[in-house]
Amino acid sequence: MGNLTNSGDFASYIVNLDAIELTRNDGTVVTPWITPTAVDLAKLNTVTELVEAPAVPEGTYLSALIALDWTSTPQVWLNQNGQTVAATPTNNTGTAMTTANVVVTFDPAHPLVITHNVSTRLQVEIDLLASNQLTAAAVVQVQPFAVVTPAPVDSTVLRLRGLYVTTQQVTSGFYMNSRPFYDLVSAVGAVIVNTNAKTYFSINGTVYTGAAGLSAIAQQQQNSPLVAWGTLDNLSGVTPTFNATEVYFGTSQESQLAYYLTGVVSARSDNTLTLRAVDFVTPIGTTAYIDSVPVTIGTGTSVFEDGIATPGLTIANVSVGQVITVAGQPSIDSSGTLVGLDATAGFLRLRPTTLWGMQNADATLDLASLGSLAPAVFNFAGTGLAGHDATPTAYAVDTSAVPPGPVTTTGELLQMQGTVAPFGAAPPDFRARALTAGPSSLQTLVIDWVNGGSAHPFTSISAAGLLVNLADPDLGTTHEIRTGPATLDLMKLPASPLITTVGAADQNNLQLAVGSTSLTKGISVFNEAESFAAAVTADFSAGTNKIFRLVAYGQYDSASNTFVASRIHVALHE
Repeated sequence: MGNLTNSGDFASYIVNLDAIELTRNDGTVVTPWITPTAVDLAKLNTVTELVEAPAVPEGTYLSALIALDWTSTPQVWLNQNGQTVAATPTNNTGTAMTTANVVVTFDPAHPLVITHNVSTRLQVEIDLLASNQLTAAAVVQVQPFAVVTPAPVDSTVLRLRGLYVTTQQVTSGFYMNSRPFYDLVSAVGAVIVNTNAKTYFSINGTVYTGAAGLSAIAQQQQNSPLVAWGTLDNLSGVTPTFNATEVYFGTSQESQLAYYLTGVVSARSDNTLTLRAVDFVTPIGTTAYIDSVPVTIGTGTSVFEDGIATPGLTIANVSVGQVITVAGQPSIDSSGTLVGLDATAGFLRLRPTTLWGMQNADATLDLASLGSLAPAVFNFAGTGLAGHDATPTAYAVDTSAVPPGPVTTTGELLQMQGTVAPFGAAPPDFRARALTAGPSSLQTLVIDWVNGGSAHPFTSISAAGLLVNLADPDLGTTHEIRTGPATLDLMKLPASPLITTVGAADQNNLQLAVGSTSLTKGISVFNEAESFAAAVTADFSAGTNKIFRLVAYGQYDSASNTFVASRIHVALHE
């Protein structure tokens, strides 16, 4: 069993995942994933996909291989300062990317051990930030960087897609067969899905909660499509168990009679929406990206809110800035391009929407991004009562539904999740259900090098951490700590910050990696700081290897000038 995650600053990054191979300590190669599948790696930044693999022979596995393919018209769109820009992926010689095999060697102290009749979780991360470097206005140089490591059951929220089987022999839940991503052919393993009294069900356009939803799903046809959101529960048996908080079944999720579009509403004029940064799925299971497309809604459009059984929703609830999934009939031009969607007889789901903003003295927000897009993308005309349309510099947020927490202050960067207020009803402009102070969110430290990289990028390498030489002449233009859409230039700090795992919350699950596809061991993964530091030292001691990019995930502590990370990725030049 595996789950795929990703991190990066891309609106879309669609490539084919051709295969995943595992190599056992006796040289046996097992390929649990052999079906080439289009995958939007950018979406794995916010969604972790659960991939239930067929049975793998027991034994100790030392390495993995991930085969990626850019030849089928890759769709790479950057998210630059909240604006979307199409980009061309090239290799390190400047020619178009084709295919790449990324070898990942497990930590010798933590290999992948497969035991008979026991499920095992394998974490697969394709790090777009560590893999891609902008080299021209719309060109990214690609040197793929992936991390594969055994992982324990934790609270990571996962998306589990597949086919319904039966509710029989499950106390409060059902069996399903996994079918990840957009595949319409394979079924790669069974999962027991547990539900409870709070589980939200959307079944063919009807919303239920708890036992009523489970009763309704029991009446449905086998092998119908569904998606469950939740967390892993138990891997002690052959069939893993999964605790679902939300279940989307049948046409609520996908249909062979409609197109499904997910994007951000950037404008609304009467019943026409402009949808931006759009991912769409066709009835035959293909996926693509389109930067902007009009969507027509009407009184016949059914409206729901993901995860919340809110009664009486109508198209009036759809406003500018809201992330939605909408289903309907497409308009296709002579070139085969999607130019519109008619959802007047379809349905629309209000998705959780994230905003970032700086708190003003009057508790409004100076909006930095909404649904990952910059305020300049949006046309807020019509969002409010007469004379009260949403204003990005004074964006009014209702936080009454946010659980009690630390008091926020003027000038503080905040992240919120919730829904946009109904069209024409603002203020408030947004209704928040969760709030996180920026420094408490997951922050990202990113550094790149130019001129083919640096052979001596660090002034210090030890188990205590890494110190980057910010005076290195080969240092690139990116050297920053990112908090949502905000950046902090490392050059503005008192000194180069120590990048350390000391103080990271879960010392038992560190993810530290160094390497490139051109090395014999590929990318080497370590789960503790001492062996990672030794490997980094060895890679640079001879002065032959050069660094491409460094990415770390954690939190910056300004008092100690340290970046405390649970994941550190040192990508070497190929």
